[in-house]
Amino acid sequence: MKTLDELLHEHEFFKGFKPEHLELMAGCATNVIFEAGEYIFREGENADVFYVIRHGHVTLEIHDPRRGPIAIDTLQENDVLGWSWLFAPYQWHFDAKAVKLTRAVAMDGKCLRTKCENDHTLGYLMMQRFATVLADRLQQTRLQVLKLYD
Repeated sequence: MKTLDELLHEHEFFKGFKPEHLELMAGCATNVIFEAGEYIFREGENADVFYVIRHGHVTLEIHDPRRGPIAIDTLQENDVLGWSWLFAPYQWHFDAKAVKLTRAVAMDGKCLRTKCENDHTLGYLMMQRFATVLADRLQQTRLQVLKLYD
């Protein structure tokens, strides 16, 4: 069985982080499991965590009162789920639902914000990585909106 430090070290998102940063972040991590069909979070709820997906599939959805849930992206192994923990007011902007059994490492957002505030190099690295996540989600949302109006 691998430690959380080892799981983070092996994950693509954390490639290039120094061992001491991975050790710091592992102190904010726990293993979690979501069953198929289970909502991981819902739009408007408090965002106090992000997830490093180890196995499974997760859909990101927006809700249209006329059409119901609309999938805007599907995440899988090696993807990172959640960026709202990083920006006030720390609320989710989408729904996230496990499509099938999903195993992930949950990273406590408040714990990480404190560590990033105390270690600005770590904070800069996290902002760099999450800027990429945000840009990707924005692009996926844009493509879904275009499909809606086709």
